[in-house]
Amino acid sequence: MTAMDPKTLHPDTIAAQALGWVDEATRAIIPPLHLSSTYLRDPDNQYRSGRIYARADNPAYDQPEAVLCALEGGAKALLFASGMAAATAVFQALQPGDHVLAPKVMYWSLRNWLTTFATGWGLDVELVDMDGPDAVRAALRPGRTKLVWIETPANPLWTVTDIAATAALAHEAGALLAVDSTVATPVLSRPLALGADIVMHAATKYLGGHSDLVAGALVVREDGEFWQRVRKVRAQVGGTLGSFEAWLLLRGMRTLHLRVRAATASAQRIAEHFAVHPAIEQVLYPGLPGFPGHAVAAAQMQGGFGGMLSLRVKGGARGGEADAIATAANVALWKRATSLGGTESLIEHRASVEGPGTPAPPDLLRLSVGIEHAGDLIADLEQALAAARR
Repeated sequence: MTAMDPKTLHPDTIAAQALGWVDEATRAIIPPLHLSSTYLRDPDNQYRSGRIYARADNPAYDQPEAVLCALEGGAKALLFASGMAAATAVFQALQPGDHVLAPKVMYWSLRNWLTTFATGWGLDVELVDMDGPDAVRAALRPGRTKLVWIETPANPLWTVTDIAATAALAHEAGALLAVDSTVATPVLSRPLALGADIVMHAATKYLGGHSDLVAGALVVREDGEFWQRVRKVRAQVGGTLGSFEAWLLLRGMRTLHLRVRAATASAQRIAEHFAVHPAIEQVLYPGLPGFPGHAVAAAQMQGGFGGMLSLRVKGGARGGEADAIATAANVALWKRATSLGGTESLIEHRASVEGPGTPAPPDLLRLSVGIEHAGDLIADLEQALAAARR
């Protein structure tokens, strides 16, 4: 049977067929679960199979990592037990004293880890505005800055960072650029092609897509010494994914393009509807022409602007925060839950979740748009907004 050449195929085909791999032992088109934690040595005590121990050499990782490489256009990929495990592995591959830049607006758990654990371990962490190149240029320390971390669009304000411009600045200073592309996904953006060195995905979200696993992934543009350090972090610290979760992730990625396009189309419709709504102060969504990062997003995202947006609720008699919380309390179809990227739509009062120091305004509701009918989602938000003001 002729093997698929990813370079000649559309990404939709690569994802749907998961590169077309077939289990050679059974001829199954869906891979088996590999549950063994250890592997047999040869009589002379060698491991010619290439497998030693599942923490570093799990065959369940081979196909999903290969699919991710093909979708992102990377050289190598690594799966992790969570998005946090993937992201922190990049920072743990640095040395104490290294200077790193990260955005002020970013995934809250990683920001908290950077400003507590990472600084305590010895990294020199600096948070800067990344909605334009000026702050990054001013903060870079040539020879000392080893990593620039960006997230675009950035949770929960959906701030857009110019990947190509930031990559050029980072490389000029001798630093690597890593991009959290969880929200954009490989369907809408390919950061490695824009100059990034590493792409991170909280695979729990869109890649898995069904709210039934926790996983993370990294993809690298070039396999080099730094990447080998990241590999060692995964193997030695132990942030490895279970075999069943790797199987679920591969299953989820087969429908990635269908789900992302459906959510993106609905998010655009919802954003446009509420952008002129009398109960909404502001809609934060890169797909709106008036959004500050719209032009950059349009240049580096293809096929839409993603399934995430935020609504700032206009204050009634009780104020914007109270009405925002009351709106979330009155939804029937949207689910009040933390996460994003699943088939079901989620709503969350983000400032309450993040607590002190959050960049989320108190009147902000974060929306993860699923694959339900957009009209039903709009109608549910309409009735919830009305109920909150009664």
